Amino acid sequence: MLDIGYALSRRFPDPIQLDYRRADVHMLRHDLFCGDVYLADTKADRELATAWGWVPVLDFAWALCDIVEQLDRDPRGSRASKPQYAELDFTESTDRMLFERRFGWVDIEADWMEADEPPLTFSHTELRREARDFLHDLIADLTDLHEDLADNPAIWDLQSRFPRVPNDR
Repeated sequence: MLDIGYALSRRFPDPIQLDYRRADVHMLRHDLFCGDVYLADTKADRELATAWGWVPVLDFAWALCDIVEQLDRDPRGSRASKPQYAELDFTESTDRMLFERRFGWVDIEADWMEADEPPLTFSHTELRREARDFLHDLIADLTDLHEDLADNPAIWDLQSRFPRVPNDR
């Protein structure tokens, strides 16, 4: 089972006087809400986590949702045998998370993993659902901290572009 989470950094606080209603996409994706993120396989008790304190958390959630869709471009979907690749690079470093989808499964690795460590593997369906849930939960948390953020058109667009996926369980 996949768990995606975050922790905001105390070392890089967001500006107090900022009008979050008017923050542009660049600011939302690169300058605000810094911290750390993780992807965890709760069944195997393994995780991929950053420990840098400066990862733009909203950008990570946004990019993860983009990547899930990028991995679903083959019209054969989960029947596609040809691997599909995507990567998430962290702007302030050379580290990346690497995604490989084959059939309905996605392997996730990171440059900072040990060479012999196996990737985390999740179904594409689960990754899509959890990535979108993470995005919406994160936005809810951030709007609790900064109420004006709920009135930002870029946030409205982001939420409509990546709606929650119903849980089939």
